[in-house]
Amino acid sequence: MMAPVKYTAVGLMVSVLASGACQRQVEPDAYGNVEATEVVVAAEAGGRLVTYVVSDGEKLSAGAVVGTIDVAELGFERDRLIAQRAAAASRVNEVRQQIEGLEAQRNAAAAQRDAAKAQRVALAVQHEIAKRAFERTNRLFAEQAATAQQLDQTERDYRVLEEQIRAQDSQINANERQVGVQFGLIQAARAQQQTVMEQVTSAEAQVNQIGERLRKSQVTNPLAGTVLTSYAKAGEVVQVGQPLYKIANLDAVEVRAYVTETQLASVHLGQGARVSIDTAPGQRQTIPGTVAWISSQAEFTPTSIQTREERADLVYAVKIRVPNGDGLLKIGMPADVQFVATSAAP
Repeated sequence: MMAPVKYTAVGLMVSVLASGACQRQVEPDAYGNVEATEVVVAAEAGGRLVTYVVSDGEKLSAGAVVGTIDVAELGFERDRLIAQRAAAASRVNEVRQQIEGLEAQRNAAAAQRDAAKAQRVALAVQHEIAKRAFERTNRLFAEQAATAQQLDQTERDYRVLEEQIRAQDSQINANERQVGVQFGLIQAARAQQQTVMEQVTSAEAQVNQIGERLRKSQVTNPLAGTVLTSYAKAGEVVQVGQPLYKIANLDAVEVRAYVTETQLASVHLGQGARVSIDTAPGQRQTIPGTVAWISSQAEFTPTSIQTREERADLVYAVKIRVPNGDGLLKIGMPADVQFVATSAAP
């Protein structure tokens, strides 16, 4: 009767050991913490924060105007510069019209000069003919083949044309001087036009600068996410660069974990992973993720991860991107990571 009892005790012990082995949990491949890309939104203008609608835990959409900084003086300055720009632009038109008038006068003087030159050419031809007639008549008079009256007439014609040519040269010179004066006036007017145009450009730049400063007086949320911390309140006076709030997109977070050099060869970008966290005493929840980044440099195991035995180990940081639509994962939360083995290529 004793043998069957002994056999039953041995079977019970084997059964208990087998049950314990089945309940033993698989060790994680890596340990890490949840993190997200946090953005600190700062004031881009200085002044009183007249409106501010940001509170901790609030979800904000990208591009939403969440605050306004009082910069009324900038508005007055912009109006003044706009008026100054309009006056300068009007002056540009006036100078342009002045240049057009001066160019018309110069063209008229140039036309008169060219006509005087053409007339001088005609007078020179007549003068040459009159000169030859006078010389011929003078020879005939010496031979008593022409009268004194004929000689006087040809000489008078010759001398009159000579005087007309001199007068025409004077007219041409006067026209040349007038063209030169008009050219100088045009150059001066164009220099004035350039100066006024530069004033318009300067005023335009200042208006745009004021407009940019006015735009920066509105606090615009840069990305869709959840406000982690708000540092300001409506009514406070803020300075340029002063932090107003911190925001992060928590719909998808990352778990920064660490693997050893021997594990590194089996971890790849795009590889699946299972992230598990504590949800209640004795309960854990597993969420699927994807390896999104692998560090190329080794580092010592961080204090938040290491055990006494791991303090001198070199590890590589890995980021696993995990969807977090239900907000279960919180920044800083510890997590275990189990990498999904990839099938070998055939």
